[in-house]
Amino acid sequence: MHGRRAFLRRWSRIALGAAAGALVHRVPAGPEGAGGSAPSPVTLFLCGDVMTGRGIDQILAHPSDPVLHEPYMHDARGYVALAENAAGAVPRKVDPGYVWGDALAQWRARRPQARIVNLETSVTRHDHPWPKGINYRMHPANIDVLAAAHIDCCVLANNHVLDWGREGLAQTLAVLRAAHVAVAGAGERLAMAQAPAVLPLAGAGRLLVFAAATADAGVPADWAAEATRAGVWRLPDLSAGTAAHIAAEVARHRRAGDRVVFSLHWGGNWGYEVAPAQRAFAHALIDEAGVDLLYGHSSHHPKAIEVHHGHLVLYGCGDFLNDYEGIGGHQAYRGELGLMYFPQLEATRGRLCELTLVPTRVRRFRIERAPPEDRRWLFAVMRRECARMGCDVEEKPDGSWALVW
Repeated sequence: MHGRRAFLRRWSRIALGAAAGALVHRVPAGPEGAGGSAPSPVTLFLCGDVMTGRGIDQILAHPSDPVLHEPYMHDARGYVALAENAAGAVPRKVDPGYVWGDALAQWRARRPQARIVNLETSVTRHDHPWPKGINYRMHPANIDVLAAAHIDCCVLANNHVLDWGREGLAQTLAVLRAAHVAVAGAGERLAMAQAPAVLPLAGAGRLLVFAAATADAGVPADWAAEATRAGVWRLPDLSAGTAAHIAAEVARHRRAGDRVVFSLHWGGNWGYEVAPAQRAFAHALIDEAGVDLLYGHSSHHPKAIEVHHGHLVLYGCGDFLNDYEGIGGHQAYRGELGLMYFPQLEATRGRLCELTLVPTRVRRFRIERAPPEDRRWLFAVMRRECARMGCDVEEKPDGSWALVW
């Protein structure tokens, strides 16, 4: 009874009226009762991985030392050359808003109350990489890139935030905090990694953002935060015991009226399958831990979306911004295509009112609205994958998409 068709044919159906079978999406009345006015829904922005290091860092105003410690590439400028071979000249010393491209207009138009990204890079000048083969970093002087996008929160529980060691993590945390960007999922000790970012919402409300990661997303065991050691919140497994531990953490921080987002960096980079253990864990976090929205990522392409007992589950948001243009392999997944996720949640119960999706493409290290052919391809993929979770995707008059459940 909670599923309802998203508000996507509003303009035409209102004119037809109820006698014509109009199906208008409405937010249920709040606790004030039928005569009271319900608080306005909470609109958020979420996206897949944001990787502003390596090649992208090289085109910003303050590039890091380009030396890389990878078997594939030894100079970060090589990734810029690959992108140029694939799509044409990429400008250098770009302004902070360049990489966000068409996303800037979407943020202005949709006005989310909180903008949350998974930042997959270290923000540091530290020169000693963790010996893991691929190491992302962005120069701290380029932090204005996040400011240009008005990012409110960076979740850091992922497999790149310690690419330049614990010294790099310490500087990353310091730079983000100095820029007034909230962080979640990593910290100077375990208690800080498990603590949520707390973001104010309209009125007296708060949004709590927790973040954790799993081993199968490539997070080394040595990166796990401990009582007296910096690191990320690395989950040991997806068991009922782990879900109960998360429930205790949520309960410890939550106040009446808070909304809760739980970010999970989990699973491999490629493939659409959602493991039964992942789905069961997502359901447990909603049913037992009181999480309002599960924000999953790690896959380099968007995956299925589910609505469980009225609450949104994003199993894999794909990549939003990276320097992968021109790199061969896995072209069948079209990793350059992504989505902007704009969920609207009930202010009082956190259930999903509406999810708007805006398809994007990365080209010349810049986010663009996906062109028609790419939109059709991604639309078909999302319909196929969401159908497995009992959902569908439909087009809205403004060119965005809406989830139907």
